[in-house]
Amino acid sequence: MGLFTKKIKPSQNACAVVTGAGSGIGRSFAMELAKRGGTVVCADINLDAAKETVQLIESQTSAKAYALKCDVGVKEQVEALSEQAEQLMGHPVTLVINNAGVGLGGKFDEVSLDDWKWCMNVNLWGVIHGCHYFVPKFKKQGYGAIINVASAAGYTAAPEMTAYNVTKSSVLALSETLSAELRKDKIRVNVLCPTLVPTNIMKNGRLPGQYAGIADDLLMNHAFTTSEKVVIKTLNNLDAGKLYTIPQPDAKLFWLMKRASPGMYTKMLGIGYPVFNKFMK
Repeated sequence: MGLFTKKIKPSQNACAVVTGAGSGIGRSFAMELAKRGGTVVCADINLDAAKETVQLIESQTSAKAYALKCDVGVKEQVEALSEQAEQLMGHPVTLVINNAGVGLGGKFDEVSLDDWKWCMNVNLWGVIHGCHYFVPKFKKQGYGAIINVASAAGYTAAPEMTAYNVTKSSVLALSETLSAELRKDKIRVNVLCPTLVPTNIMKNGRLPGQYAGIADDLLMNHAFTTSEKVVIKTLNNLDAGKLYTIPQPDAKLFWLMKRASPGMYTKMLGIGYPVFNKFMK
């Protein structure tokens, strides 16, 4: 019959793997799942950061947590993560959160192909790898859940964020497709599409010098929410069987505008872009 009946919530008592769990949204996912009675494998390319998350979990909850180093862009490391997580927890994984991501900005003709590959490797291939190695396990055991962290950038299409936008729109499309394809297998999918959330993504990202400080300031000081609130909403939506989590009012506004009139929305972006550029100079 599968795990997910109306009475059972996939975020409760989960055996979860969270990538990018060393900070930001990933750390908040790990913390909240632990509070909900889960066992969590905290994966991050920075092992020390992942260990810090584990220490926080152990100091604030009675849950078990484990830290593993993983570069999600390397398929062999994600495959190993899928095996090691099960061994550490002594139970099949029931929830995977593909959260690890990087930021990249700049005019299309000024962004190098190496930067494109770097961004695609983490933001898109990292999610593909996570789904590739966990979905077969979920299908075999008859249940499972996936949260893919995309971004409102996946549908807002802001100028000078081409590579980042492409990766996030692809994660959105991947999630929509998987939701339809895996429904019969009792595997739930949710895709998170926030705007500004206080994280370290810009500090570790690659942005033109004139934007780097502004972007970081916006994320840390002018977001409409916190990573904790975003995570709680996302997990509750997953439990309710909802595909999309669009957590902030500005994200919802852009979503409605784009869906109501895609052509007009894109035209207005083009009109506003030169004004923004002039303001930045």
